[in-house]
Amino acid sequence: MKKTKIAMMYDFDKTLCTKDMQEYSFIPSVNMDSKTFWSEVTQLAETEKMDRILTYMYYMLRKATEQGVSIKREDFTRAGQHIELYDGVLTFFDRMDAYAATLNLELEHYIISSGLKEIIEGSQICDKFKKIYACEFHYDADGVADWPALVVNYTNKTQFLFRINKGILEVYEDEELNEFVEDIDRPIPFRNMIYIGDGLTDVPCMKLVKEYGGQSIAVYTNKEKVTSLLIDRRVDFICEADYREDSELDYTLKLILEKMAIVNELVDKNHTQRKMK
Repeated sequence: MKKTKIAMMYDFDKTLCTKDMQEYSFIPSVNMDSKTFWSEVTQLAETEKMDRILTYMYYMLRKATEQGVSIKREDFTRAGQHIELYDGVLTFFDRMDAYAATLNLELEHYIISSGLKEIIEGSQICDKFKKIYACEFHYDADGVADWPALVVNYTNKTQFLFRINKGILEVYEDEELNEFVEDIDRPIPFRNMIYIGDGLTDVPCMKLVKEYGGQSIAVYTNKEKVTSLLIDRRVDFICEADYREDSELDYTLKLILEKMAIVNELVDKNHTQRKMK
């Protein structure tokens, strides 16, 4: 029997790793502390009326140039080697894949992040994802970052849910993305989607997935910061950011997969019966 595809989608910073990815090595390399860097990014965005994500990308290039720090793709990728992941993340994907297989499900893992794709590609888990949607730089003839190639901010993150839903995964495929496709013909229905994020910046994605029949989870290290998301019905569950086997998150995700397996079996049965009439 053909396996049902399930999309598990993740934010990255403070969802899979312990802090913003720029803070592990890039910000120290330009002789700044994290608090000052992000404060100056916010101030610049407000003063110049810029998108905050575009602002941090611009500011990374500006500070690197001022400090004589190399900003080639390989420099950002090397920065990914310093990322610290939450407990259990390294084994999480293979464990979830194996459990899903027992339910006749096939997991596809995706990143949807406002961080840098190049840094994520240098992390220990980059090969676990079917697609990484994150901010990217364009590089000039000398391989030096000179312009944003892709910006993923808090609201346009939702477009990638529809890309995964329709199977239109390349960001340059705009016309194809907007073409009408019957729900039944979409590769991964929203009921087969799980979104995992860490807070308010993920709300558009978490709420959309939840309202369209999928499941959303907010992970935390400080429960107070996400409790309102549950109370306001923006997410289905909140769990500590602990990806180890038998953790609350592990247990919750397995229950969700079991539910999805049952729902999909019932949907298939319904479709079969309707075709017989």
